[in-house]
Amino acid sequence: MIRGTLLLTVATFLSKFLGMLFVIPFNAIVGGKDGVFLYSVSYTPYAIILSLSTVGIPLAVSKFVSRYNTLGDYRTGRKLFRSGLLVMTLTGFLGFLLMYYGAPYFSSITLDGARSGETYHNLVFIMKVLSFALIIVPVMSLMRGYFQGFESMGPTATSQTIEQIVRIGFGLVAAFIIMKVSGSVRNAVAAVTFGAFVGGVAGLVLLVRYWFKRKPHLDQLVEQSPDHHVPLKSMYAELIQYAIPFVAVGLANQLYLLIDQLTLNHFLNVYHQHLNLDVKAIIANLMTYDQKLVMIPVSLATALAVSVVPAITASFTEGKQKELQIEMTKALQFVLFFTVPAAVGLSMLAYMLYGLLYGFSDSITLGGYILRWYAPSAVLFAGFSVTAAILQGINCQKVTILSLAIGILLKMCFNPLFLKWWPDIGSIFATDLGYAVSILINLAFIGKMARYPYRFIIKRFLLISLFTLIMGLGIWGLFSVLGGFVPANRLQALVYSVLGIAVGGFIYMVLSFRSGLAKQVLGTRIPFLNRFI
Repeated sequence: MIRGTLLLTVATFLSKFLGMLFVIPFNAIVGGKDGVFLYSVSYTPYAIILSLSTVGIPLAVSKFVSRYNTLGDYRTGRKLFRSGLLVMTLTGFLGFLLMYYGAPYFSSITLDGARSGETYHNLVFIMKVLSFALIIVPVMSLMRGYFQGFESMGPTATSQTIEQIVRIGFGLVAAFIIMKVSGSVRNAVAAVTFGAFVGGVAGLVLLVRYWFKRKPHLDQLVEQSPDHHVPLKSMYAELIQYAIPFVAVGLANQLYLLIDQLTLNHFLNVYHQHLNLDVKAIIANLMTYDQKLVMIPVSLATALAVSVVPAITASFTEGKQKELQIEMTKALQFVLFFTVPAAVGLSMLAYMLYGLLYGFSDSITLGGYILRWYAPSAVLFAGFSVTAAILQGINCQKVTILSLAIGILLKMCFNPLFLKWWPDIGSIFATDLGYAVSILINLAFIGKMARYPYRFIIKRFLLISLFTLIMGLGIWGLFSVLGGFVPANRLQALVYSVLGIAVGGFIYMVLSFRSGLAKQVLGTRIPFLNRFI
């Protein structure tokens, strides 16, 4: 599980990191917040429709295939894979139609009911261009899930990385050419979004190559396999039972962002019209600039969630209670070990990293301030992903939907109130409240259904928090000596960021290695770490 997690973590981290770096040249090419605003708000409906189109297929298929593989039945998984290709092609095409023809409606509700003006028409056009990617991605998701069911994370990791590289490369080159030739921000942003289709094609081609390379071995397993003769109707009923909670998890962050997208413009103008707030800048930071940075620590949890499901499913299916609890402990302490210090470090370096990556425009004060409060949310995002994945593995799918629904309801209820109290960061607090309650519900059911004792993991959390506190004090002391947390120029931001990361990372890792925490979390099977552990 740890090997698969590390493989997917590297790929997911690289993908998220490239996504973050992409914003820097993209911002420079399209010229500021207007282009980033169009890009940000067009991706939210796309991500939601994509989640509905794939119906949670990667993790659901992973769980389904893992379950039958554990029983020695490889035929059933192959049968699902063949029919699933047709189903995913159909749902992808339906998703494309929904977004293409629904673009005017999605654009209107984003702009507080407006159905005219340049921004509205630009947004409609960009959403229509982006919709073509929905034709490709669901089929790619099915293939990734099938390989993950064999606990093979390489195809997912590689295709994910290639998809991102091609998407970003094509989008930036095309946007640069368009801006040089015509200067059209709309067309440049549209070219960037069309990169999602081009990247999807590249990822799919790579997965097809993996399939043909491994097909002889997989065919051999199928030939030697018994057949439980599961009818397609029963197969899909079981798959949907698995898939719906995975859809919920995949939609979680996008639903929270959608609430912000639909309410920020309205309530900030209602409550704070006298403050002359730059609403576009706030939305661009919450949904793109700062959000890209916050999601980097979360990439670990995303990778772990993908890796943990087959292992927990196998232990649960075989009734191995002790092994099941060990897998859960590994998952929880692994994500806490990396995400807590990363989130706190990101918060303390907020102004430095924002200035370094996005430049020194008027928005650095706003962007750095939002990032400082937004960064700790990464721990909650990660916690929800991992606890939800554990619930899927022990067949408590309905709990995930319940906890997410309660969290979303709290977000909807408190977002207007918190925006009235804190116009810049109120939506972050509403998001944190929703996620925190969802996590508590998930943990309560995990403890009950898996008879999981939390005493050990609470001690781990307290120890990690103590080391993180010491790390934070070290960074605070460093910046106090150097002259503050807000840089004066990009060079200073670079130097201070490197020093802050180096000092913070050194303090945390020394404490972790000396205390034996690193050995408990990482084990001794990672060769280059053995000399330290």
